[in-house]
Amino acid sequence: MKKILIILSLFIAGLNVQAITVEEAVAKAKKLFANETPMTIPAFSVTDLNGNVHNKESVKGKYLIVNFWATWCPPCVKEIPLLVDYYEKNKDQVEIIGMDYESADKKTIQTFLDSFMVNYPIIAFDDNAPMFDVFGNVYGMPTTYIYGPKGDLVDFVMGEVEKDFLQKAIPTSKF
Repeated sequence: MKKILIILSLFIAGLNVQAITVEEAVAKAKKLFANETPMTIPAFSVTDLNGNVHNKESVKGKYLIVNFWATWCPPCVKEIPLLVDYYEKNKDQVEIIGMDYESADKKTIQTFLDSFMVNYPIIAFDDNAPMFDVFGNVYGMPTTYIYGPKGDLVDFVMGEVEKDFLQKAIPTSKF
């Protein structure tokens, strides 16, 4: 009798658990995330792997794509070829800054980047850690912010960047 009551109580308790889909979880996270994202380009200064400094002034008048990624992240790796191609065709109007959100030595990162022929600036976490928080909290990777030429936040996505997202955020994009 005790076993039946225990099983019945577990079953009834299970009926009260609310199921949530992945899409619903992402939508809720985006809503929370939107409240913490700066609505304009924050003051920042980062140094890329080549020693070049990038800041709010250096990207003025261009769209700024800030892409948080890591070498161990499959969707991050998947979006790199699109970003490389996009930057090649749009570097006159767009600056991409790849924020490598992991602790790794520069040689390992550079070897990885060379294998993808990455043509946009990459910022190593170890050298620029304080600047990784100025754009807002990163709850998942990849996370990408797009700011307009006047510094306003145009759009952001948590997850892989796709061609349609770039086209919508930057209507003058070339593909």
